[in-house]
Amino acid sequence: MREVVVLFAHAAPQRSRVNRRLAEAARSVPGVELVDLYGTYPDFYIDVAAEQDNLADASALVFLQPIQWYGMPALLKEWVDMVLVPGWAYGAGASALQGKGFWLVASTGSPLDAYAPGATHGYPFEAFLPPYRQIAALCGMDWIDPHILHAAHRVSDEALDAHVDAFTARLTALASA
Repeated sequence: MREVVVLFAHAAPQRSRVNRRLAEAARSVPGVELVDLYGTYPDFYIDVAAEQDNLADASALVFLQPIQWYGMPALLKEWVDMVLVPGWAYGAGASALQGKGFWLVASTGSPLDAYAPGATHGYPFEAFLPPYRQIAALCGMDWIDPHILHAAHRVSDEALDAHVDAFTARLTALASA
C-alpha cells in the first residue's frame, strides 16, 4: 500500500529553486510516490484510470506546486478536472477519497506581507486557499495545514534548507501514520 501520493506540478522545474528541492526530498521518503505531472503528461493527456488506481491505495494526497496567478498550475487543474470526477471522488456513492489527507505544499514569489489589505495582492494569503479547501471538503478529505514558502526566489539558503527539512519531516510522519 502506498501511503502518500505527491503530485508535483511545475512546468519548468529546472528553473525552480524551491519546488525542485521539495520534489527531490519527497522521492527519498519511504512510503511516498512522487508523480511529476509535467514529466508524465507533457501533452496534458491524463491517464485517468491509472491516476485513480494510484490514489485508491493512498492515505494522503499532496499538491506540490508554485502558486501561479493565485492558483494551481494548468496541468494540475487539468488533473483535478479529469481525475476528481463525480461518482468517484465526490457525490452520490463516491467514497474513493473520503478520510484521506489533503496537503498543499506551495511556494509564492511574493513575501507574506504582500498578502494583506492595501498591499500588492490586496488580501491575506489565506484568501487564496478556498479552492484547495473545497477540493478537500467536497471529496471528504481531511485538510492538513499547508506548508508554504513565500518569496521563494529570495529566501536564504539556510531558510530554504530549513523549509525542505520541515517538509521532509512532516511528509515522513504522514507516510508513517
